[in-house]
Amino acid sequence: AMTTIGELPEDVLVELLSLLPARELLRSCRLVCSQWRYVVDLTTLWKRKCQRDGFYRQSLDRSVSDWKTFYILCHMKRNLIKNPCAEENFQHWSLDINEGDKWKIENLPGAHGNLMPDTTVHKYFVTSYGPCLKSQLITLKKEGYWNQLMDEKRPEITVKDWYAARFDCGCRYELTVRLLSEDYIVLEEFHPEPVVIEQWSDAKWTEISHTFQNYPKGVRHIWFQHGGQDTQFWAGWYGIRVTNSSVTIGPQT
Repeated sequence: AMTTIGELPEDVLVELLSLLPARELLRSCRLVCSQWRYVVDLTTLWKRKCQRDGFYRQSLDRSVSDWKTFYILCHMKRNLIKNPCAEENFQHWSLDINEGDKWKIENLPGAHGNLMPDTTVHKYFVTSYGPCLKSQLITLKKEGYWNQLMDEKRPEITVKDWYAARFDCGCRYELTVRLLSEDYIVLEEFHPEPVVIEQWSDAKWTEISHTFQNYPKGVRHIWFQHGGQDTQFWAGWYGIRVTNSSVTIGPQT
């Protein structure tokens, strides 16, 4: 008769341990004994966890070399930009430049505007006739991304933003995203040419996206800044509209 859990067949132990949270596996179960350490480190266990949580696709078998890291990154993946859709006024944003009639928040679709493709988004930030830029600084350690993970695995960092103009006024949009060291030295930057939208545009929302890959070691912060202004210098809020910004770390699942 079996007397201990250690006598369970390996495949049964994998199935049982795969039910536990990753934190418990790594911080507790892995320290129980050499057998459990071996099982916790098995590729099959982490692939099973990916299957359970919906992260697994058969097409990934050739591209994923470390299923443990893949699972952890998928499990942690979320939008690191706080208050991306203006639901909390300007909370979490630094208003770096706030000229003209300053930044304002409006409800979609807004005057002479359109609804977003994502129907869960209800508000946007809008600029004025003077330059308006706002930013967030993300500190990766505070978000759970430890230094060794960022330096050794260098997971993909994907940035997305949505912008739109009013139909009746021209405007300008700009975006800058920087990967920063511990001392805020710029290690890599995404700063596309500003987008100028002419008056009488279709006023449709446009997504801009960029993925940082194979960036240098030492990334500890991400700085995200966007904004712009109108190009006709009309009093009020006729400038670029922005919302639904995101910064995510991890595989493109």
